[in-house]
Amino acid sequence: MTHMDYKYSLLGSAVDDYRKRPLLLQVDDAPMNLFAVLEVKRELPKRWSALGCFRKIRLYSFLFGLAVMFLIMASYILTGDKKGLLLTPSPYHFSSLMFSVVPRKFLPGVKNPCWYEDYTGNVTSDPYGTNLYGRYSRRFRTVFQHLRNTFREHLFRHDGKPYRMRCLPYFYIIGQPKCGTTDLYDRLRLHPDVKFTTFKEPHWWTRKRFGIIRLSEGFHDRYPVEDYLDLFDQAAHQIQGNLTANASGSPGHPNIIIGEASASTMWDNNAWVYFYDNTTEGEPPFLIQDFVHALQPDARFIVMLRDPVERLYSDYLYFGIANKSAEDFHEKVSESLQLFEGCLTEYTMRSCVYNTTVNNAMPVRLQVGLYIVYLMDWLTVFSREQILVLRLEDHACNRKYTMHKVFEFLNLGPLTKEIESEITRSPASNTRRPADKNLGPMLHITKEILRDFYMPFNEKLAKVLRNDSFLWESNSRL
Repeated sequence: MTHMDYKYSLLGSAVDDYRKRPLLLQVDDAPMNLFAVLEVKRELPKRWSALGCFRKIRLYSFLFGLAVMFLIMASYILTGDKKGLLLTPSPYHFSSLMFSVVPRKFLPGVKNPCWYEDYTGNVTSDPYGTNLYGRYSRRFRTVFQHLRNTFREHLFRHDGKPYRMRCLPYFYIIGQPKCGTTDLYDRLRLHPDVKFTTFKEPHWWTRKRFGIIRLSEGFHDRYPVEDYLDLFDQAAHQIQGNLTANASGSPGHPNIIIGEASASTMWDNNAWVYFYDNTTEGEPPFLIQDFVHALQPDARFIVMLRDPVERLYSDYLYFGIANKSAEDFHEKVSESLQLFEGCLTEYTMRSCVYNTTVNNAMPVRLQVGLYIVYLMDWLTVFSREQILVLRLEDHACNRKYTMHKVFEFLNLGPLTKEIESEITRSPASNTRRPADKNLGPMLHITKEILRDFYMPFNEKLAKVLRNDSFLWESNSRL
């Protein structure tokens, strides 16, 4: 496939090709009480009278689900083909109660999206005993042990009932891998008003909520949204303490914000094919950003990008297990290009980018560097003002400049010179390992092939962002 074929495939489609059907989430329009009773996982409610209205809602939802199922089955019977279904089930059809614990409105006077949840569980029991993050990782269990010991003292009582503060992130670092997200995460953690999840990269939106730990291992138990919310408990406890301190006239930090950093969020939609149509000719009807927007239409996102050619080589060095070499990388690039070009002969560019079968078959993650395809899809549901796009090259040369852009984007207040110096001058995180550095750069021919491949995508990205530095024409090497 020629250079012009790539350019035509990418730029020839109208913007409307990226538009998708909007997600419709049924929510009660009644004003939300800050102490609203919300469903909590794995615990039977003790005050059935308070949940009487939910019985009716569930009954109506059940009847509506039967009607939807009837239409779907009727369409299937009439057409004899899944492609002819009259209705494509939305993500909420598969897990209608997945987000039932998240209210429509959040606490006023708090920058972060937080709310109080009626805690119906036993206050003496272990609130994290069934959390799947803790079950599968010893490191996570250590964090939960501290939270478990202080859980009861953070319950808030109102009218004799215990309530638990819950929070979602104010912002997300969503990508891309091997583009400096770890370094950005480590520097932001040093800001006194920024708190993160109990660990980096929970990958809940893209993998864990589907039951994916590693795609090659098949599916495990799905991580419920409550398990994800548990990861923000440390920050929620601090926000709650600051609210109490401010109410009593003591100084506090009411502007604390919570972040979440998973470098898979922007691009990884490989799970979609297992829940919709397991073919290679379709495009995903819903993407990760549709789910996020359904819960948090006002969220903010930070994207860190890097010359896609250098990103791919760094990705190969980091994830390669054995027999790594510039020659081996060249062979894997050639094989991946053949697979991707083969897909483009039959399907659209967007179909091939989200094609799980092709993605799993490519020995290097060629598709991750097609930044513009992912960004265009994110811009269909979130405004340009909600997404900050940075370059790793700029960050490496002038960390003070990029961190100031991040602080401004997140509406963070000024810092002392000491804290700012600590944030900007600390050593870079997650740099290339010495053994990988000894392998040297990629072959010149490999670089030329990859530059030709990524060039039209970079041109479109630079045009959308109105910044020619995203052409990566300087051939800088980090």
